[in-house]
Amino acid sequence: MSAAAANTLSGSVPKAAHKRVSGWSQLMRLTPYVTRHKLEVAIGFITQAGMGITGTLLPLLLGAIADCLNGADVPLAQLGFLTHYTLGWLLPYYHPKDPRTVAIFCTALVVVCAVQGVFSYLTRQILIGLSRDIEYDLRNDLLTKLVQMEPEFYVRNRTGELMSRCTNDLNSVRMVLGPGIMYSANTIATMVLAVILMFWISAKLSVYVLLPVPVVAVSVWVFGRQIHALYGKIQASLAVLSAKAQENLAGVRVIRAYGQEEAEIRGFDAPNREYINRNLRLILFWSLFMPLLQLLFGLTFILVLWQGGSLVVLDRITFGELISFYTFMTRLIFPMIALGFVTNIFQRGGASMGRLNYILDSVPGISDANAVADKTQEIRGEIEFRDLTFTYPTVRSDSDGPKSNGSAGVNKPVLQDISLRVPAGSILAIVGPTGSGKSTLASLIARLWDAPPGTLLIDGRSIRDWPLETLRRAVGYVPQDTFLFSETLRENLAFGVDSATDEQIHEAADVASIAVEICEFPAKFNTMVGERTETAHCHCPRRDSGSQDSNSRRFPFQCGHGDRRAHPAAPGRDSPPTNDHSDFASRIDRAACRSDRCPARRAHRRARHSCGITGAPRLLRRSVP
Repeated sequence: MSAAAANTLSGSVPKAAHKRVSGWSQLMRLTPYVTRHKLEVAIGFITQAGMGITGTLLPLLLGAIADCLNGADVPLAQLGFLTHYTLGWLLPYYHPKDPRTVAIFCTALVVVCAVQGVFSYLTRQILIGLSRDIEYDLRNDLLTKLVQMEPEFYVRNRTGELMSRCTNDLNSVRMVLGPGIMYSANTIATMVLAVILMFWISAKLSVYVLLPVPVVAVSVWVFGRQIHALYGKIQASLAVLSAKAQENLAGVRVIRAYGQEEAEIRGFDAPNREYINRNLRLILFWSLFMPLLQLLFGLTFILVLWQGGSLVVLDRITFGELISFYTFMTRLIFPMIALGFVTNIFQRGGASMGRLNYILDSVPGISDANAVADKTQEIRGEIEFRDLTFTYPTVRSDSDGPKSNGSAGVNKPVLQDISLRVPAGSILAIVGPTGSGKSTLASLIARLWDAPPGTLLIDGRSIRDWPLETLRRAVGYVPQDTFLFSETLRENLAFGVDSATDEQIHEAADVASIAVEICEFPAKFNTMVGERTETAHCHCPRRDSGSQDSNSRRFPFQCGHGDRRAHPAAPGRDSPPTNDHSDFASRIDRAACRSDRCPARRAHRRARHSCGITGAPRLLRRSVP
């Protein structure tokens, strides 16, 4: 949309991010979140171990059944005492070629499968649920960090990019904590037990099975690095795509008004094509990795059948032992395939965690680091500017110009040599043309931007000496850009007040001179506010919930009756220029009517009565940090 927005993506990454950091290092930031749930992690690993142990009994039972059918005197003789430790509870019922023995062992096989299913359910329920809990904690921490950041952070980082980090990247990290940990534990438990028993049955066949392991390890390392690097680029492309879509949706009225639909579609096509191409390249690596694993597994199965069959013919092992060995090897297929799947999950998660760490590691440029005043100390309201010169520390909007280098040093001051003292309790209106710095001056008082040290004083003390909570509770700031949440009018009016009563909400609407319009809606204060602050059946100018500040007595309604009083002008609003084009005016006169003959006054009274409001209006106080 704007040149500045198109160039903030490159400026959103701190310098330290240019250093290549491994995915494991990024994922180590999750350690505090995991340690908060030690009990769930311990129970999850216990159920995972139970699933691995019961899964180990299945090949042994199948081998014993095969030996019974083949007429072997002792089942799984090659295992020796391990047979007694694992199947000792069934050996008294073992008789060669006995249908009753087959029935007992098959029943035991069903029971073991059922127990393994219970352990599998508990493992998934606990570990996957744990990943959701940690995702919840991470999302809260991300929101906490985002609301602490100063406006400059949101100038440098587009909304769509931040949304992509908090949704797509967060989901990739959750996959690490859920399926990633679960499949890793399953792979380790299954492979350790299976390999030990396979070596016990036949060391020669086990060596054949382990021949492809080095090739698999090298493949995982090579493909893992490529997947990690490529997935980071894919997430960056998705962030650009999300930002572009968000801007187009937010500005769809402007796009339609200027007939720029086709131009925006063409502008969306380039990042969309880049995103698709990078995904296709990732699919290429993934499509090479999985068939390579399957090829190695297939060759290993052929080799084991060939050599294992020869050992059975030579009576080196029993037929049941070959069945058990083959079943163990079959059970190793999923862990080996899961190894590739887990590699993909961890590489994606590492890249995404790095993008989340950018937000979590961001330090607010405006903080209480230098505050020395007590939070309970009240502010009287004296404001003084001393030779204030302020330059926005953001990327230049003319970033395509010859002098642009994306640094704050090339920006021009928006306020220069401003000296002004406003005594406590006085009223001041600031007028001037668009872009003269009125809004900037007001935002400096609310410390949305930081003025240079010693240039802005509140009650004779540097504004940086006051805690942000104390300062912002004492300042009523009405921004120029209005915003209403997609909730009811009642909830928008009560924003910032945790326990606002209906009477307070109605009185606040009356103070803001919007009670008449609200009471004309069929649902009155329960009218829903739609997308882009639209209300159903609305036929009057909209007012946002911030249209009254938290410290002024009241805003007057406009009419020509009654007395006239001075009222504060809303900060950042341009007033009509005076004849001498002065930048400052000591006060502005606005009409406020208290006459009973005034139609506006009578309309407000009728609206208050229809909404059940009685008594004099009082301002709804907001608790805004």
